[in-house]
Amino acid sequence: MSEPLYTPTPLPVPPSLLGESPFWHPDEAALYWCDIPGKALNRYCPASACHDQWHFDCEPASCAPLMGGDLLLAMRDGLWRFSPTSGQRSLLASPPYNPANERFNDGKADPQGRFWVGTIYEPRDPPLAALYCWGADGLARMAGDITVSNGLAFSPDGHTLYWSDTKAHRVQAFDFDPVAGSLSRQRVFAQFPLKQAGQNLGGYGGRPDGAAMDSEGAYWCAMFEGQRLLRIAPSGEVLRDVHLPVRCATMPCFGDGDLKTLYVTTARENRPADELATQPLAGCVLRLRVAVPGLPVNFATG
Repeated sequence: MSEPLYTPTPLPVPPSLLGESPFWHPDEAALYWCDIPGKALNRYCPASACHDQWHFDCEPASCAPLMGGDLLLAMRDGLWRFSPTSGQRSLLASPPYNPANERFNDGKADPQGRFWVGTIYEPRDPPLAALYCWGADGLARMAGDITVSNGLAFSPDGHTLYWSDTKAHRVQAFDFDPVAGSLSRQRVFAQFPLKQAGQNLGGYGGRPDGAAMDSEGAYWCAMFEGQRLLRIAPSGEVLRDVHLPVRCATMPCFGDGDLKTLYVTTARENRPADELATQPLAGCVLRLRVAVPGLPVNFATG
């Protein structure tokens, strides 16, 4: 019997403090994800139920597979090539910010192998975070004036880049030139109501965190503190609202051989004790089957 659609279940691994940046590695048939405050990288192989973990001295915020093997890790102290086999890392690019109050956050490779990664400005004000692109010419600043960079995704035709500012509750879209790697025509793709002081979370829809793209061009967005995932059409229309058993989803990705399993990282760090008591799956990676397959992960060129 096939699994019911849109029904979340947890992976049988310990919870993360703040799980982020999941991706399905097709060559390994394995799921990778980061635990940012836990300073750890995780890998889970569903076929063997094997869970591996690597620990670091600073926070890994996002990861991507590299052509030819190894991984690219975006960490507070820069962009790194990391070998899961040896456990060694080598520096690819130094951080373009002061690591005392800023760090890399959400990152993904584009179809051409360039790695796009945003930052989070931890004081939150003013909005000094930015979006960078790492490629053959090094690390270049591409956009700015936000606080918490998230939600990177590329449309199936490779001509639209999506990018969110979680604090502003806004997802933006750009026209993307895949040859030049340039951005133009910045516009609002989705805007969500801001959280009000003292607002009950039961009536709050959440703010856009990490995202993934499916093969029909729909944008799947984790709504942090909203206890839900949204599937949004290219027009901006919400096509599906999936309720989750945890308050804080952080990012989805598509995986398994048919790319019809949505894996979703979640958070438990700094959540109220009464919330954690009623949501024991907080911090776990959830999985749910969906009707439309996603796009495969893009490999960075290294």
